[in-house]
Amino acid sequence: MPSIPIGRLVAVCARHAVLTLVLFALLVGGAVLCSMKRLGVTTDTGTMFSSTLPWKQRSDELARLFPQNQDQMVAVIDADLPEEAQVTARELAERLRHDTKHFMSVTIPQDDPYLVRNGLLFLDQKSLASVLDTTVTAQPFLGGLAADPSGRGLFDALSLIALGVSQGQADLKSFQPALNGFANTLEQAADGTPQPLSWERMLAGSLADLAGKYVFVVSRPRLDYGSFQPGGEASDAMRQAIAGLEFVRSGHARVHITGDVQINDEEFATVAQGMVAGLVGSLVLVTLWLFLAVRSWRIIVPIVVTLVVGLILTTGFAALAVGTLNLISVAFAVLFVGIAVDFAIQFSVRFRAQRLPSGQIPPIRTALEHTGEETGHQILVAAMATMAGFLAFTPTAFVGVAQLGLIAGFGMLIAFICTVTLLPALLLLFHPPLDQQVAGFAFARPADRAVRVYRTQILSVFTFLAVLGAALIPVLTFDADPLHTKDPHSEGMLTLKLLMKDPQSSPYGAEVLVPDLNQAQTLADRLSRLPMVDDAMWLGTLVPADQTPKLAMVQDAASILLPTLVVPNPRPAPDAAALRASAAKAAHDLGAVLDRLDPHDPLRRIQSALDRLSHAPDERLMAANTALVRFLPAQLDQLRQMLGAHAVTLDDVPPSIRQDYLLPDGRAIVSVHPKAGMDSNADLRRYVTQITSVAPDAGGPAVDVVESAATMVRAFVFAALSAIGMIAVILLVALRRVLDMALVLAPLLLSALMTVILIIMVPEQLNFANIIALPLLLGVGVSFNIYFVMNWRAGVRAPLSSPTARAVLFSALTTSTAFGSLAASHHPGTASMGRLLLLSLACTLLATLIFVPALLPKRAIDER
Repeated sequence: MPSIPIGRLVAVCARHAVLTLVLFALLVGGAVLCSMKRLGVTTDTGTMFSSTLPWKQRSDELARLFPQNQDQMVAVIDADLPEEAQVTARELAERLRHDTKHFMSVTIPQDDPYLVRNGLLFLDQKSLASVLDTTVTAQPFLGGLAADPSGRGLFDALSLIALGVSQGQADLKSFQPALNGFANTLEQAADGTPQPLSWERMLAGSLADLAGKYVFVVSRPRLDYGSFQPGGEASDAMRQAIAGLEFVRSGHARVHITGDVQINDEEFATVAQGMVAGLVGSLVLVTLWLFLAVRSWRIIVPIVVTLVVGLILTTGFAALAVGTLNLISVAFAVLFVGIAVDFAIQFSVRFRAQRLPSGQIPPIRTALEHTGEETGHQILVAAMATMAGFLAFTPTAFVGVAQLGLIAGFGMLIAFICTVTLLPALLLLFHPPLDQQVAGFAFARPADRAVRVYRTQILSVFTFLAVLGAALIPVLTFDADPLHTKDPHSEGMLTLKLLMKDPQSSPYGAEVLVPDLNQAQTLADRLSRLPMVDDAMWLGTLVPADQTPKLAMVQDAASILLPTLVVPNPRPAPDAAALRASAAKAAHDLGAVLDRLDPHDPLRRIQSALDRLSHAPDERLMAANTALVRFLPAQLDQLRQMLGAHAVTLDDVPPSIRQDYLLPDGRAIVSVHPKAGMDSNADLRRYVTQITSVAPDAGGPAVDVVESAATMVRAFVFAALSAIGMIAVILLVALRRVLDMALVLAPLLLSALMTVILIIMVPEQLNFANIIALPLLLGVGVSFNIYFVMNWRAGVRAPLSSPTARAVLFSALTTSTAFGSLAASHHPGTASMGRLLLLSLACTLLATLIFVPALLPKRAIDER
């Protein structure tokens, strides 16, 4: 055993305390400088898996071939009227396009001229017939508006309607919804609170909402990877542009920001806030537990300084070893504090308990050397076993935990070195008193006897728990969806939840890359027939189907409508007097036919509002004119474009759309969208299984989530078995007895099985954030168990009242404090990590303090 060399190392560092501090100061300075220059953080969950995985290679290839779909910041616009949303989107896009400092490209997908011109052809024949019939019926009305696109022209058209009613030639049943909307707008204008009229809804009715409730402005921001929030400046610029938009200021339009850039920025902000708060809270509360453990600030300060130095050195190692931390490996700081403090507490409590054979208090250097000889080899074995538990994850394809395993593993070695070198030097300089006995727990002596008396019953209960935990392992489920670990209250996630209701904007799409368009069509047809697939889109999807009959219908309508809609010289805008005269005439004409109208006919409300408007001030009349016809010219222009539609082929699809579905080398992509919201992991797995049964090489977000879950499970199975194997070898070498090795491993496995029971009972969903509880469970559990077993080997008769039990208890309290700060985080992933760590720590402590004393074989020196 290396107890004597470690004791001598402790003595040397204490003897040369100042030199030791200088050396560590130099190391800390180098670590800080290295961390500042080399250490970064990424919130990209795609970096948490090895690029050698087949599914990851497909995902990376899709990202490389279609870069326009990556690193997006999307403004989602919801407005009271479709036209308000469109105007808001166009104004925002125009502002962002001029901001080349923050944005590389800005598009409005729904506003593409190709899609607008062929909008009618994308309707099914029944819907198309309905829209065209309604529009043709309104031809006299629209013709008058085209010639005079103002309130005057609108009022004159109402007079024509009154004439039709008087002659019994006006069938207005199909126009009741439109007239009701018009009546509402007129009444608001007459009341002095004018609101814009939606001509899109007037003409198309419910079909106006077929394109969806939201309008999107899709941008690719310039990212600053030197910042913790790469899209932060672009996001601020977009918000500033949004704040100045007309309909946003008036409250008629709402703009929300989402997209992978926004969500990742929000993710890191929440995680970083939780980590900083957790680390600060941990250090403060750890100091409190340390005071209760050692009861002297002269010991507490050295321990805290040792922890901080060890953490800085571990951070420097992380900068050299990995360079960029991910959302899992960034947790190493809190974990370091939670575990490394155990080594310092063990050393310090044993240090305070040192006595000479005569019972006298030894000199401080002698006490430090004896502490090193007594506990150094125990801490070394615990550190090596904990290190092995973490390092077992480094060979796995789950890079996120592999990074954490590498950093935390070597962090344990750094913690051990700091404990047996820096801590003794600091203790010598602070010179704490050794005249106060704070060794073990005298009150626990009855518990020591009770454990031995009821040994059989205790072991029976824990055996039952182990069997139950093993039986529940198949019940465990794993949620690999990164969206479920993000803050659901952030703007990006709240907006994404709104969009998830629409299959076209679902984040659970899938993509399949095929050699050519012919295969894309065949595959899309097969995929679209799957039960859980809403649609499978390829380039040909953007070419309207059944064009021959639809074009015939459109051309028939155009022959009637276009002659009256195309007006070379429309009348100039009217003044207030012309509006008043027209309103008064329309009110008079409608008033003459009121007896012919149904009591609830909206023309009655229109007549009353017109009469009020005809007596209104000029300012109110002009405001009414603006509200009534603001969106009319644009709608008439769009109608003329749509009526001029002609046959299109794949060659007519513009490059702006083509690039999303076809590569220059002829390869094509098929985009698949799910029917349901895919809120459950089971639904998502079934959806992906159906897709991969048809297209085994499918990629995309849905496939990534399912495949990453399988990768994580395989990684943890491999790592757990490897860790147990390596820990067993280390224990066998250190303890040199199979029995002693088994005495350490048995409670370790028991605590893992009890954690399974709690996960099922609480319940607590396993995810890629909280799964790090497994390596931590191995690390903390093996440390506690080693101390008890090695003390038993050394002849300690009352483990629960020994200094080791005191050190273990306060180590557990300090560790639970660190984990509890994580559990209180507002970030779901971080909070779930903290909760699961607390559960596993509770099981570990229970196994160490009750199961291990009962499990230890009886010796001749043990009391009956």
